[in-house]
Amino acid sequence: MPAGLRIGSLRRTLISFRAPKPHPDRFCPLASSSQSASCSSRSLLSSFILGLPSRRSLCSSSQVPRRPHTSRMSPTPRLRRVDPCVVSEIVALISGDSDDLESKLRLLNLSPSHALLSEALRALNDRGVSALRFFGWVLGSYPDFRPNSETYNLIVLNLGLFDDYSTMHRVFDEISSKGHCLTGKAFSFLAARGADVIKDSVRELVELLSRVGGSCRGSGIFSLIKLLCSMNAFDLAISVMEETTRRTSYYNVLIAAKCRNLDFQGARDVFDEMRRFGCDPNTKSYNYLLGSLFKNKRVVEACELLQAMEDLGYLPDSETFEVVLVHACKANRMSFAIKFLDQMLSEGSKPSLATHAAFIKGYFRSGHAEDAYQYVVDMSMKDKCSVNMNFSLLAKLYCVSGRIEEAGRILYEMMGKGLKPNFPVCMRVMKALHKISRGDLASELKTKFLQFSLPTDGR
Repeated sequence: MPAGLRIGSLRRTLISFRAPKPHPDRFCPLASSSQSASCSSRSLLSSFILGLPSRRSLCSSSQVPRRPHTSRMSPTPRLRRVDPCVVSEIVALISGDSDDLESKLRLLNLSPSHALLSEALRALNDRGVSALRFFGWVLGSYPDFRPNSETYNLIVLNLGLFDDYSTMHRVFDEISSKGHCLTGKAFSFLAARGADVIKDSVRELVELLSRVGGSCRGSGIFSLIKLLCSMNAFDLAISVMEETTRRTSYYNVLIAAKCRNLDFQGARDVFDEMRRFGCDPNTKSYNYLLGSLFKNKRVVEACELLQAMEDLGYLPDSETFEVVLVHACKANRMSFAIKFLDQMLSEGSKPSLATHAAFIKGYFRSGHAEDAYQYVVDMSMKDKCSVNMNFSLLAKLYCVSGRIEEAGRILYEMMGKGLKPNFPVCMRVMKALHKISRGDLASELKTKFLQFSLPTDGR
């Protein structure tokens, strides 16, 4: 169907709507890869594992209790991008639901914008007021106005509050025709549904998304699964996959949610289920569990997981490298970290800013500030994108540790190389130099720094 006809049909449908009654249970609480690894990666991972105590098997963690749910959706935080008085006036008119609502809206002389419409829809959703007449009036009165993805997600949320799936179907058609995507916000009305109602709502949504197809189906199914996992409604999330399709990306959402709940055994069970249904995990699947284990100081289990990744032939990606390197630096295993970093660079992966920071801070914590300096110098040749941040962080750490003159010399050196330091760090060092009566060095730094602000000749 041509896009013009489709949106015209949607406009006519919405213009004729009156506000429906909210769902009676709206405020009821919810109850209850490519897999080829290099030998060098294997040896380095093994060396890290051998440096720690071994265990025969991964420890099982008990199920954690489900997080309590509030009986109402929390108000949506909003940015003050439009006049709040205008939004309040719009909401007051719509809440009255008078017969001459459209006439009263025209008297406001509004200039519709995506920001204004989004703010109004958020306010109506927070109050549980139908936005159909308002949305229909905007589409009918301003035919050149085209809602964006955020607006569509907010109107889907509003329709869900009132179980208006017939209009939601038309909106889904429009979303797919425009190539927009659904987010978890569109389905957040489910968080306030009772356990006996939410299953029916989820089934309705899955049927609608399957019929519509397109970008709406792909993004909608993923966002629905993600929302259900955030609500600890894992059985429902799996039922959505059973009704649609089992994908690694969907299972990864379950793994991430289990890890956030510290349910590591539950996350491992997801791996077993994936393989049972022929849906192989990927490196990202392991990274979720690996990062969570390290974060929660379950180092032995994390190392055994690394070994399992090796044995199954999973090649570490940049995220895997970062997780291992950051932990190795925190554990003061700098020699291993450097070897692992060299392996990472040889395979074409670039360290993140967080990885560089972990190395620099790790050297400082272990009392090897000179090694931190040498690391920054070496990395300035291997990873030029991070050199400004690395030098600035190094200068800050020297300053904080009381080695203020050395911090000043580092800033002077980097500016001599044409590198502009972080402004707050530069100011901090200059003030510290004045306090120790080294205003001469502070003046030199100021002169150097101001050169970056001078206009170029252009000849």
